[in-house]
Amino acid sequence: MTDKHRNVILLFEKFMRELSVVITVMNEEENIKPLLEGIRQALNGTDYEIILVDDGSTDKTKMQVLNYADERTILVELRKNYGQSTAMMAGIDHSKGHYIALLDGDLQNDPSDIPAMLDLLKREDWDVVAGNRKNRKDGVFLRKVPSAIANSIIRRMTGVYIKDYGCTLKLFRREIAEELNLYGELHRFIPVLAKLQGAKITQVDVKHHPRQFGKSKYGINRTFRVLSDLVLMVFFRKYIQKPMHLFGTIGFISFGIGAIINLYLLILKIMGRDIWGKPLLILGLIFLLGGIQLVTIGILAEISVRTYFESQNKKTYTVRKVYQAKQEMKPSLEITV
Repeated sequence: MTDKHRNVILLFEKFMRELSVVITVMNEEENIKPLLEGIRQALNGTDYEIILVDDGSTDKTKMQVLNYADERTILVELRKNYGQSTAMMAGIDHSKGHYIALLDGDLQNDPSDIPAMLDLLKREDWDVVAGNRKNRKDGVFLRKVPSAIANSIIRRMTGVYIKDYGCTLKLFRREIAEELNLYGELHRFIPVLAKLQGAKITQVDVKHHPRQFGKSKYGINRTFRVLSDLVLMVFFRKYIQKPMHLFGTIGFISFGIGAIINLYLLILKIMGRDIWGKPLLILGLIFLLGGIQLVTIGILAEISVRTYFESQNKKTYTVRKVYQAKQEMKPSLEITV
């Protein structure tokens, strides 16, 4: 390492905080004030910063943040709604903490759980501390039951045994958070992405509150997106370094089925039977080849997107402005673009 590189690192560390709390918000105007007050009270005595990412809000969320911001608060305003995963990555990119906490902006997570999680992360050799909503305050049939089924399926298919994949409250060492590379809607699989880096993960029970203001941004339609992302996560977890083990296996099975069918049809042809145009044969070939092609194209397209962004160091979002209050004049705001 050259003296120039060492000086750059020392200069960066000089301005780093101990903890960055990254929160994505969209149309949460009524939650901003109690959210910021709760974080400040919980982290009193900690060297922290709050990164609020406005993911295309159409209400007064931005103004509420600016009204209640202090010198520790940074607002990252995205140009449009990119989704929670991309907004999280934008917050991580703009953070300066040695440790990074992810928190929901709907007041259902409790900031008072953060100090104990941070202490565990610093005191023991963990890379990620994940929250588990022990007494979840959500609807049983529309939220709890589907979530329990999804968590069970994800655990079995990925081999990463986290009780509650849906809990946003998680703490990371900075090097792990920076390499998550969240695209699309992969925030649900953050523990799997961290595990791919070799991260050591533990989990602790955290408090959970019913939503007081606003409404959830998630509906039952997310089920199909979760299933699609799950296929991708299984691929990354098991086959990212050996894709031929997956595609070769499927290819040989497909080839074997085709060989058996063709041999059967050849025997029928030799016996003088007409084999052309059998509906079962046509339907089977359409479903078999179509399914393999769709899954394969989906995975290859995802890899291409990741390669496109990472090889060129591109971001998947654009920032309109970044707001941060001056330390000597808290009410005023300095805009850094």
